[in-house]
Amino acid sequence: MARQKRITIDRRDYYIDLLFYHRRLKCLVAIDLKIGEFEAAYKGQMELYLRYLEKHEQLDGENTPIGLILCTGKNHEHVELLQLDKSNIRVADYLTLLPPKELLAARLHRSIEIARQRLSLKEGQEVARGDR
Repeated sequence: MARQKRITIDRRDYYIDLLFYHRRLKCLVAIDLKIGEFEAAYKGQMELYLRYLEKHEQLDGENTPIGLILCTGKNHEHVELLQLDKSNIRVADYLTLLPPKELLAARLHRSIEIARQRLSLKEGQEVARGDR
């Protein structure tokens, strides 16, 4: 939808690096590109962007906007303490150089295993609640 989307709040300009619309999720997706490792202040900035989008850009029938912060490094404890898993904000690493094939394969297998564990846990919780 936009690159360097300008938003103005209290006569101050801010720029969302990338703004997309996800058709299946039916929501706006704001992406903020950062150089360096994740910092706690990035959460507040993204929350500001998401609340603005929710108030001024979201249309009836659309879901709440999602924010993605892309950094060269993700501080897992920061992400955990900021409870980003309970918000519409996610943090992901981006690579500036392609790592060796073995490392990519190991990360892929680890990610698949984590996804399987989360899915099993979610299914177990649904069964315990009687949702199935």
